[in-house]
Formats: sequence, C-alpha cells, structure tokens
Amino acid sequence: MRDRDTFRSAAAELLGPRGFTYDKDLVEPWLTDWRGRYTGKAVGLASPGSTDEVSRFVKLCSAYGVPIVPQGGNSGMSGGATPDDGGDSVILSLRRMNTIRELDVAAQQVTCGAGVVLQTLHEAAEAEGLRFPLTLGGKGSATIGGLVSTNAGGTQVLRHGTMRAQVLGLESVLADGSVFSNLVPLKKDNRGFDLKQLLIGSEGTLGIVTAATLRLVPQTAQRRVAWIGLSSISRARELLLHCEKRAGDALEGFEVLPHHCLQSVLAHLPDSRSPLSNDHGWYALVELVAEATEADAIDGLAEDVLHSAMERDLIEDAVISASEAQAEAFWLLRESISPAERAIGPAMQHDISVPVARMAEFVETASPEIEKRFPGTTAIGFGHLGDGNIHYHVLAPPSAVQGEWEMTDGKIISAFVHDLVTEFGGSISAEHGIGQMKRDELSRLGDPVALGLMRTIKQALDPQGILNPGKLVPLAPDAPTP
Repeated sequence: MRDRDTFRSAAAELLGPRGFTYDKDLVEPWLTDWRGRYTGKAVGLASPGSTDEVSRFVKLCSAYGVPIVPQGGNSGMSGGATPDDGGDSVILSLRRMNTIRELDVAAQQVTCGAGVVLQTLHEAAEAEGLRFPLTLGGKGSATIGGLVSTNAGGTQVLRHGTMRAQVLGLESVLADGSVFSNLVPLKKDNRGFDLKQLLIGSEGTLGIVTAATLRLVPQTAQRRVAWIGLSSISRARELLLHCEKRAGDALEGFEVLPHHCLQSVLAHLPDSRSPLSNDHGWYALVELVAEATEADAIDGLAEDVLHSAMERDLIEDAVISASEAQAEAFWLLRESISPAERAIGPAMQHDISVPVARMAEFVETASPEIEKRFPGTTAIGFGHLGDGNIHYHVLAPPSAVQGEWEMTDGKIISAFVHDLVTEFGGSISAEHGIGQMKRDELSRLGDPVALGLMRTIKQALDPQGILNPGKLVPLAPDAPTP
C-alpha cells in the first residue's frame, strides 16, 4: 500500500480518536475470528459513527488502495470478517453504529444501524408488543449488518425465512464511497433490479451495510415445545410433513438430533437430564406458536398433532412443555450441541443443505459411508430439518491430534462430504456463508456460469478489489494468486 503512516494520519484526522486506532492492544482482539481458526494483521481499526463517516473513510481507502474488511460482531463461522496476514488491510467495525432509528408499531417495521445487536433488537421489538422473527445462538453478539451481509438463518427459518426475507430496505456504502440508500420499503416497486437483494448475503464484498429496515411480526401469546423420540431420521421427515399438514402456520420450528448428540450434551451440561425416560435413535424438537386470538387453542393443537402422529406410529414417545421454563430447557439441549461436541475433541463441521425431501436420505447414506471410508470417525447430523439445513459433523478418531488431524484427514473428509452434498443437489453453505473457509471449495464445486457472474458483478462494483478481498468470490481459474 502507499505510505502506511500517511494513510493512518489521514484516517485518524478523518474519524478522530474514537474512530480510528492502530494501537496494537486495541486492534489485536479483532484480528482473530471467534472460533480461533483465522488470525490476520491490519493497518488499523476504523470505527465510524455514521454512514457519512463510512462513506468518507471508504473514499480515503480507495484513494490509498487500502483493502477494507468489514466487521460486525465478529461472530461469523467462516472467517469472513478476518483480515489476511499481509497487514495491508484495515478492519472497518460497524459496532458504533448501534442506533435504532425508528420503530413503527403500526407498520410493523424497524430501521436500525448495522451495529445494533440482535438481542437488543429483540428487546426493543418486545417492548412494543412485536418481535423480530429471526434468532440464533449468537444473538448477544451478532449485529444486524453482519446478519444481513451473511443472509443469516437460525431456528425460525421454517416459518419466517432467512434474513433475506426480513429485509424491507437497505442502506449500503459502495466501493467508491457512494451511498446506496433504499431504506423506505414499498409493497410494489418495478424500477428494475432489486439491488438490495444483490447486497444481502454478499459478505461485504460488494458494499458495506450501514443500516436496514426490517419487518416485525406480532408477538406470540403462547407456545408449546414438544420433545419427541423417534426411531430414525426418515421417521422425522414423515413427522415433519404430518406437522406441516396438521399445524399449518403454527409450526414455528422443527429441529432434529441423534441420540449421540443428546448424550454429548447431557455429559457437557451440569444438572441436565433427558426429557424422556427411555433412549431413542433420534429426537425431534417441535415448536408450535399462537398469537393472542388463538392462544386458547394451542394446547388442543399440540395434543392433536402428537396424538395423531402416535396413532400413525410416527413417534415412539413425546412430552410437551408444561411451562416456559421447561420449553427453554428443551431448547437449551438443542443449542448446546455444538459446544458439547467440541468438548469431545477435533471434528470437521459442515453447514450444508440439500432439498428438504432428500435430507433423511442424505444422512442415512452419508454417515455409514463416511465411517466406513474413514475408520474411527463418527458422523452425525443435527439441526433444521424443516428447511433442509443440517449441521453435519464428522468427529475424529479418539487417537487424533487436535490441529494436525483437521489439516490432514479432516480436509479430505470435508471434500468428500461436499462431494456427496453436490451429488444430492445441495449447497456447501446453508447459513454460515463462504468467507475464506469455503472459497476454494466453492471454486471447485460451483457452477462455472454462476461463478463467472459473481466475478463479473464483483469487478463491476469493486474494480479495485478493496472490499473484503479473499472472501466469498473465487478467483478466475487463470488469475494470479494475490
């Protein structure tokens, strides 16, 4: 880059002491992703407080040719917010832009800055009798800008869709510093391309999200959560179809996990216990919700769904939450799977999706094949069966050395899993994004026409290549390695 010291001085003058620093102790915590897989270097940390400051800072970076790595809560799963080790990039944190600009109760929508934390948004909506219908385990740190940029999912996608479905309007700073402002939502707008959809899920490679207008929905008055024992994931698929038919829009979530996952969680969580008295091969976590006008019918609906499923021999046993505390306890078992599995030892973790109708077939085909091909491993799938997104983990043999196994056998295993997913017509990234972790695999397995379009769009919107370089968009086959 041109004259690092001059750039730093110009950035400090532009953003002030709160807005720019290159103090090692202040920058270092943001150089590593939260999973500890990627660590980079940076020329500094920029923390603008407004869209105008972001715009002017991006223009400065463009003038000096400084690559920009946008960062929200730094809670991504694919290394998408971590700079490389070259030391020429600047981290652009949106955390100071944490104002909820407007919450319109009548319109059921909210406009907020990119740095608003998801849990804060939940609390603001709940205070007005509304809710934001997307949640995930990292809600205490994940920011709206990051969720938009990665098109985040979560446990409510079955009913409400991914982050893409929640975004009504968007504000974003482009690579030349110009501001794309489309925060006012219109039910009908036929003026050409829906440009906000291009920016959603682009992981900061096409523009830096600075604000979003999001949809809200009425708060649920009642919910019932059922923990269900099943013989197989195929039975879980049948149960899902049954619940969709019987419960309709009341079906908010449908998660599955094998017995291995439950055992791991029970060993990991103090004072936890299995909701059912007997063990089962698989479990389903089913959530039904009702708004105020239908709250009195929720118990009858839950009992009808489970009773009719039992009559059809779809389930082996079940229990319905008797209180909100018990419902939370059921969900805690589901949300603790990843940390519980990590405590066991090394594992290759895959965020995949296949067509919903083929997910059971995929798990039943892939798991024995992987365990046979890679002796000593344990292959498990758990997660959002209702939207075809399974978190597919392959646990290392007991003798594996952490750090070594992932870089050797682990990489071979992941490539094999991704090959199987592709054969099933699926995606190697369902909700965690591509980042830097899966960019090479996307290049290897992606549709050449789609990859070419991505490169063309990237070149058109960011000709200098300064927005989050090395993430998401694979290099052209003949391009030199940066």
